[in-house]
Amino acid sequence: MPSVTADPAAARAFAFEVVARLRRAGHEAVWAGGCVRDELLGRTPADYDVATSARPDAVRALFGHRRTLAVGAAFGVITVLGPKGAGQVEVATFRADAPSTDGRHPAGVTFCSAREDALRRDFTINGLFFDPLEGEVLDYVGGQQDLNDGIIRAIGVPSMRFGEDHLRMLRAVRFSAGFDFPLERKTRRAIESMARFVESVSPERIAAELRAMCSRPGRGQAIELLVDTGLAGPVFHEFTGQPPAFWSSAAATLDALDEPDLPLALAILCRHEPTAVGRLSRRLRLANHEGKLAGWLVAALAAIEPATPADELAGRPWSELQPWLADACRFRLADLLRALAAQGGGAADTAAWVSRQVNRPATELNPPPLLGGAELLTLGVPAGPAVGQTLRKLRRLQLDGRLASRTEAVDRVKAWQAEG
Repeated sequence: MPSVTADPAAARAFAFEVVARLRRAGHEAVWAGGCVRDELLGRTPADYDVATSARPDAVRALFGHRRTLAVGAAFGVITVLGPKGAGQVEVATFRADAPSTDGRHPAGVTFCSAREDALRRDFTINGLFFDPLEGEVLDYVGGQQDLNDGIIRAIGVPSMRFGEDHLRMLRAVRFSAGFDFPLERKTRRAIESMARFVESVSPERIAAELRAMCSRPGRGQAIELLVDTGLAGPVFHEFTGQPPAFWSSAAATLDALDEPDLPLALAILCRHEPTAVGRLSRRLRLANHEGKLAGWLVAALAAIEPATPADELAGRPWSELQPWLADACRFRLADLLRALAAQGGGAADTAAWVSRQVNRPATELNPPPLLGGAELLTLGVPAGPAVGQTLRKLRRLQLDGRLASRTEAVDRVKAWQAEG
């Protein structure tokens, strides 16, 4: 994986030097894939890949074992580590893939020419090479024309490309939505006819694609395209049979978020089916923090009730709302309520009221308890469950403004003790 702290200028300079060094050693070498696409679109590449005629052992010999990783060597890929701030570059030997037997992995690879390497890639806009030394694009697949036309087209026969790796169908949706490029007709037809095969893809890889889709511009369009191509069913089993309005509302709400990510997307989908969030999180094998956040947001929506008028919500005891509005995730909740309200899924004044509350000082949202357990014991509260029960009662009274000082809390406990 590329370094998340890589400086774009340093990363580009390092990728240039990798190509230059391979060329000086007598090998063909070019930039490949997404970095070429992004360069031609005027975007800053997130990372750089290099394709070369050099075999993996030659790459390691050239850059040194201490500066290379051979994790992908079986597929001809060596990771070259750059200087501080420059990230790393994946250097892949030009290869052709043997037919896949599992819809994911090629049965084997053979090293080949640059043209053959381009023809085994997924989409034409990702099949371009660029010679940074000469400033020349090498296009064996018509990718430049498709970039100019703004279209996502599978290289060669679409059903063959998707048969080699079923995840490519989700990647097609992500690229189409992210770049706002429509799917080419034959490419779309192949996805529609093969959508069910996405179920064979590992949950981790599906989740990775969903993370990318749900956190970037075009995320709402991605949801709608998943539905339109038939991919939503295999990906989101829990919502099979939902009407179009369900998906269009979810897509619009996701688009309205300020800080979108997969947990918020799941909360949007599961807000009326709270039990689905746990099943979906487990099935996609999400990270614990993602599943917890999605579940917490769904529970918070149930507690806050987005359609509740603001004055009615403000009239509820603060002790009921405080566990949600003082939580570390409260800003995500406020973002979600605002997005729901923007799409008619909640009251705008309620979303605004919640936003004001979560921005109050922490000392107001979550003031320190007036008494602790040890103090209760000295006041005669018996050890055991009674301590916790008393602490909770005190906390409710404190949050609701009915106890304002330690002295008042002590007096209240003494009164309870006297009552028996």
